[in-house]
Amino acid sequence: MSITGRVPPLLLLGLLAVLARPALSTLALWLLAVAALVGLDLLLAPAPRRVSAERLPAGRVRAGHEASSSVAVENTGSRRVSLVVRDAWQPSAGARGNRHRLRLAAGERALLLTPLHPTRRGLLAAEGITLRSHGPLGLAARQQTREAPGSIRAVPPFESRKHLPSRLARLRELDGRSAVRVRGQGTEFDSLREYVAGDDVRSIDWRASARNRSVVVRTWQPERDRRVVLVLDTSRVSAARVEDVPRLDSAMEAALLLTALAARAGDRVDLVAGDHRVRTRLRLAGARDAVSRLEDALARLTPEIAEADWTALAGAVQSLGRQRALVVLLTPLEPSAVEEGLLPVLPVLVSHHRVVVASVRDPELERLTQARSGLDEVYAAAAAEQALARRGSTAELLETLGVTVLDVSADALPPALADHYLALKARGLL
Repeated sequence: MSITGRVPPLLLLGLLAVLARPALSTLALWLLAVAALVGLDLLLAPAPRRVSAERLPAGRVRAGHEASSSVAVENTGSRRVSLVVRDAWQPSAGARGNRHRLRLAAGERALLLTPLHPTRRGLLAAEGITLRSHGPLGLAARQQTREAPGSIRAVPPFESRKHLPSRLARLRELDGRSAVRVRGQGTEFDSLREYVAGDDVRSIDWRASARNRSVVVRTWQPERDRRVVLVLDTSRVSAARVEDVPRLDSAMEAALLLTALAARAGDRVDLVAGDHRVRTRLRLAGARDAVSRLEDALARLTPEIAEADWTALAGAVQSLGRQRALVVLLTPLEPSAVEEGLLPVLPVLVSHHRVVVASVRDPELERLTQARSGLDEVYAAAAAEQALARRGSTAELLETLGVTVLDVSADALPPALADHYLALKARGLL
């Protein structure tokens, strides 16, 4: 049971009776009268079991975006009920206005909508539905909490999709789906045309030339239907926040944009994610809903306070196939973690694939190097300069091994990775 906010004012009214007749018995009689009214109201309140409540599926939503939870309530009894229904969710679901007041006649139904605003990724669970049935005096209520299993999947926000239209336009220029068509460099046959001065003689098609009065050459375009393997580091270094956003979430934004672009280009995309063990291995080859499937897979991933086992992750990449691919390692460029864990496995990856390390750079380091007005700021600037120098040395070391390093801010990483992918397509190197 529960009492309402009307009971305390009713008790305070007893002070007037005590002032009119100052005696302990007056106070006792007033308390007894209030208790009797509360008890009577509780007896007259309809039983919550006469009300059915069913939670409807909530589906999925992007983290940071609006959604809603639906609960269908029906009065199965023969009396009118006055209800307060609470739709409870875990705090990160961001449920607001989840207490609903309503009156239902016998047999009447109502659909209650609770706004949700998830603040993090993952499967967010509902905690139950509480029904509070008030008596006719509004002093007391019967209360019952029922288990009502339900959840909503909060996927990454994919804010980087704003960069997709401009990159798709460039992609159409590369593969011939627009008026501008890029020919020349590449390894996929495009068409035949007459030889002109300056053409590479290795492109001459001698059989076609024999059937024509002029020399004919082959033209090429960047290949399609290539492989892209995304390797997402979920180890301890991915848990660090850059401008209050985990590095892992920023890496996911880059992965989603590249997947959307590669899927439109007809390339095959695979995902490997893990830390001290492989947590996800996903093949998206030929899937029209590649981005949607990737979002669902990424929604479950969280950083683990453990070192990355790059031997296991590299083995997972190799198990996906021996065909040459663009392997994108989405991992922070932390010198100690890279040199001790990643560096030993890179020669094997580079010998079979084109490898890119995509890292989120903390702009706070550059800001610290500029502030030198006091002794503390000078020491901070020196430490920042040292950190940047170590990152630069690590990047140079990776590049000597044939690895492309993209070390940019969180906002710049998705478009930078997409542009690098398009540049490789344009040059026929993917």
